[in-house]
Amino acid sequence: MLAADAVIAVHNPGTGERLGEVPKTTQDGLARAVARAQHAGQRAMAAMPAHERARLLHAIADGITQERDALAHLLAQENGKPITQTRGEVDAAIRIFHGLAGEATRVFGRQIPLDAVPGLEKHLAVTIREPLGVVAALVPFNYPVELYAHKAGAALAAGNAVLVQPPQKCPLALHRIAEIVEAAGAPAHAHQLVDGGAEISQGLADAGGIAAISLTGSTTAGKEIARRASTNLKKVLLELGGNDALIVCADADLEKAAEAVVLGRLARGNGQICCAVKRVYVQDPVHDEFVDALLAQTAHLTVGDQLDERTDVGPLITEAAAERVEQAIGQLRADGATIRTNGARRGAFVDPAVLTDVPTESPAFNEEIFGPVAPVARFKEPEDATRMASESPYGLQAAIWTRDISRAFTMARQLDVGGVVINGSTALRAENLPFGGTKGTGGYREGIHDTVADLTSQKTIIVMDAFA
Repeated sequence: MLAADAVIAVHNPGTGERLGEVPKTTQDGLARAVARAQHAGQRAMAAMPAHERARLLHAIADGITQERDALAHLLAQENGKPITQTRGEVDAAIRIFHGLAGEATRVFGRQIPLDAVPGLEKHLAVTIREPLGVVAALVPFNYPVELYAHKAGAALAAGNAVLVQPPQKCPLALHRIAEIVEAAGAPAHAHQLVDGGAEISQGLADAGGIAAISLTGSTTAGKEIARRASTNLKKVLLELGGNDALIVCADADLEKAAEAVVLGRLARGNGQICCAVKRVYVQDPVHDEFVDALLAQTAHLTVGDQLDERTDVGPLITEAAAERVEQAIGQLRADGATIRTNGARRGAFVDPAVLTDVPTESPAFNEEIFGPVAPVARFKEPEDATRMASESPYGLQAAIWTRDISRAFTMARQLDVGGVVINGSTALRAENLPFGGTKGTGGYREGIHDTVADLTSQKTIIVMDAFA
């Protein structure tokens, strides 16, 4: 463990119970971690054959599997997500590590025909992919285990050392997984945790000896990390904020569309998901019927202890986070929206809020609300909905509900986003798909295939007169 002159205390956000602590990394400790990763961990990982990297990743997945229930329980305690959802998150991490083990053996180069260029017909060109270098992985609080797997696992699969910054409010599960990684046989200093706040994130962005930095977080944080990383030209991989729209056309299955909002916004992750349904646009003829269905389904949600199997919505990550959601609800109401559910706050808990008559020009509607809030606005024609959805400063994902497949594809082409889900929720992420978005969402795409390739560098080798 790196030297620390302070600790970070971790609490259950619902009860305030102290769950444990982790040492806060000092600036000297961070510098030592970077040096060790660069001079020891990176060399060891780069020398490791692909089949050994695959074995390591499979072993990590197996180690997580053996502790699946304990990790899910710990994650629920420190994060606030219901236990039923943290089990799913740990399962996703297991799949990601197994998937990345396969990717470790499929880091392909190319043979490029030089006879396309006159005079070079007798020569041979090939490319190979090599490890990029030390990777810094900045992990968010909302899905820490899953997103850690995407970042740290991909770095190891590509033959890189990795420095992981766990989220301050819920680092305990990742510290336990770090012990599993060590037990699985990761080389010394190839996988290190550095704990702290913005000073650690910014220190990693500033540091020489780091080839790439991967962040899932807010757009504000992403801009600052990119600015700092530009001073030494490290590669920056950003998956940032979202304000995803779900569009309900007049021919949609309204009950299922309402369920997509409930599960994709109000219940999943306590509403703290970058790709959650954050804006709902409903075509005029079915607006009232859709709202009735949404309210009826919302009424069945249970808010409470995240360790209770019956809970649908647990506490937000902190009481301060819940206060920000409460303020956003208040702003929507002040701008003219009508609240149709309780939407009350109790400490870190926020009851699911459904609002109608939402003015689309409301600043609160156009900014990302990180909590169980579903604001509903109207539209007349499909092109109106795609225009309003695309006017957001974010561009992660969107969803379209319609039975007309031609309309669905036409609207999907019109939306300025990274992904479109037809007849489903925006809160969908499969580990083998590219995930990310346009504009303020960062422009990057993360997924087991894409990330491993992005964490390698391409080298061209030319053999003169190979075909003499």
